[in-house]
Amino acid sequence: MREWYRTNLGLITNAYGAVFEWRQGEDTTRKGFTQWSPFKETTKYFAPSVKDYMINYRVADLTALVADLRKNGVTIVDTIESVEYGKFVHILDMEGNKVELWEPDDLAYEALGKKMGSQTTK
Repeated sequence: MREWYRTNLGLITNAYGAVFEWRQGEDTTRKGFTQWSPFKETTKYFAPSVKDYMINYRVADLTALVADLRKNGVTIVDTIESVEYGKFVHILDMEGNKVELWEPDDLAYEALGKKMGSQTTK
């Protein structure tokens, strides 16, 4: 799938998909990144959702947001996971779709991409 998008749409792909680079609106000297990742048809990554895709939203303060979501009765699928390029957690929306929330560290994400020799699609 990654190869098809590289060949036909010109995406610069890596082992995880493609990274789209953009500039932040309030401070255009700061970069932001959006990850696009296709998965095999047999993946269980989206469970417990029965959909074959998942939306990933960038958020500013994941800990505070999760606290608010809990107060609103939103199903939190797992615990907040911290990695070198940010924090992640998964929730279910009102239709049972799994949603990934990401509080990014764009500087660390960019450094990781450079370390891997990855390029971004601009």
